[in-house]
Amino acid sequence: MTISTMILKMSEGLGRTCTIFALTLVFSLPLGMLVALMRMSKFKPLGMATRVVISVLRGTPLMLQLLAVSYGPFYLFNYKALVANKLLAITIAFSLNYAAYFAEIYRGGIESMPVGQYEAAAVLGYGKAQTFMRIILPQVVKRVLPSVTNEVITLVKDTSLAFTLAYSEMFSIGKQIANSQFSFTPFIIAGVFYYIMNSVVAFAMSRCEKALGYYR
Repeated sequence: MTISTMILKMSEGLGRTCTIFALTLVFSLPLGMLVALMRMSKFKPLGMATRVVISVLRGTPLMLQLLAVSYGPFYLFNYKALVANKLLAITIAFSLNYAAYFAEIYRGGIESMPVGQYEAAAVLGYGKAQTFMRIILPQVVKRVLPSVTNEVITLVKDTSLAFTLAYSEMFSIGKQIANSQFSFTPFIIAGVFYYIMNSVVAFAMSRCEKALGYYR
């Protein structure tokens, strides 16, 4: 098999890799903010429960979480939908895992804001929701964007873990070609693909930082 044929076959799985990446970001970024607010809740049982969930999601392998989401409901409740729909199971597992990491990043950004800004907003007549949305959140976004960028870059590489559920994304196809052709070339091609994707992500996030005036 020629290199061009390998690239063509692996590019078929690239679309699935990008789908996992995009769906994970769409769901995990807002979910992470919700989890962060729950984690910071003054209602202690909610805060403690959220802390435990975050600890479990961050403290166990993503591969294990993929298996738990896909096969757990089947073994526990005989629910087969997630076994049949692998993309759904992958999206749920990835979104929950990354939401836990984003939640801690958001929390650190929110808690780093000076108390004086809340007090000044209260003097100006802003409510809690207005203060958060109009004053705190825009500044938090600027502060946490570099950390979020690191997680997004990690996500690009973690999409390869979808092979755990026999989902034919780019790395899985490359592995199949390597095994059938007894060649290391598909892994090199996969590495180039991942590098290009990460370069695009890094460039896009860098532009976002500049647009938000992060370096000003």
